[in-house]
Amino acid sequence: MDKPQEQTQAMRIAKYLARAGIASRREIERYIAAGRIRVDGVTLTTPAFLVSGDEDIRVDGERVGPPPAPRLWRYHKPAGLVTSHRDEKERATVFDTLPDTMPRVISVGRLDLNSEGLLLLTNDGTLARTLELPQTGWTRRYRARAWGRVTQKRLDHLQKGVMIDGRRSGPITATLESTKGDNTWIDVRLREGKNREVRRALETLELKVNRLIRLSYGPFILGSLKRGAVEEVRPKQLKEQLGGLLDAPAKRRRK
Repeated sequence: MDKPQEQTQAMRIAKYLARAGIASRREIERYIAAGRIRVDGVTLTTPAFLVSGDEDIRVDGERVGPPPAPRLWRYHKPAGLVTSHRDEKERATVFDTLPDTMPRVISVGRLDLNSEGLLLLTNDGTLARTLELPQTGWTRRYRARAWGRVTQKRLDHLQKGVMIDGRRSGPITATLESTKGDNTWIDVRLREGKNREVRRALETLELKVNRLIRLSYGPFILGSLKRGAVEEVRPKQLKEQLGGLLDAPAKRRRK
C-alpha cells in the first residue's frame, strides 16, 4: 500500500495506534509485518503510513476508535510475573492478572521477572513513552536486598555512574540502610531504568541482589497498595502530577 500524501492533521499509523493503547510502536511494526493491520480495507506494509483518525482502521479485524483520554494505574507487581503481553516461554504475565474490567493497557517501563513493587500502567502509548524518557527527570526509588558486605563510601562511587555493557550509566544514589548476617538492605535512586540496571550496578561492588522492590516512580508511590492490587490514579491527581506531560499528548491528539 502506497504512503498517502502529507496532511497537516495526519500522523504515522504506528504512533496513532500506540496512543490508542493498542501496543507499543515496536509491537505495531511487528503487527504490520504480519499483515494484521488494515486501513480502509487495505493491508498495511509500512509503519510510516499516515492516518488522520477518520479512516476505518482495524487490528485483527476489530475496528480501532479514536484514542481515549489518557488514564494511569498503579499496580503492585509480585515477583514471578513477566512484564510483557506475550511471553515466548509461556510464563505468567502482569497482564494476565489484571481485572477483566480494565481496558487494554501497557506498562511504563518494566520490572524484570524477579523484581516487585510499583509498576505504572496506562492506556496511552505516547504517555508511556514520555514517562520513560530520562529527560522527564523522574526518580525511580528501590529497596534492594543484596548478598554481600559494603560500606557507604563504596556505595557513593555509584554517584559517578558505572560502566554497563560499554556505556556509563547515569548517577545512582545508594544509601546503606542495614546489614543482617550476609544480607544488606540498600536504598537506591536513579533517573534511568535500563535493563536490570540496579542489579548490574550493585554487581560492580560484588553485591548480588536477591530481592528488589520499586517503591516509587516519579511522584507516584507504592504506599500501602497490596501485592497484586491495581488502583487507578484519579483524574484530578493525574493532572496535578503530570501537568504539561499530560497536556502535550492530549493537544496533539486534538489537532
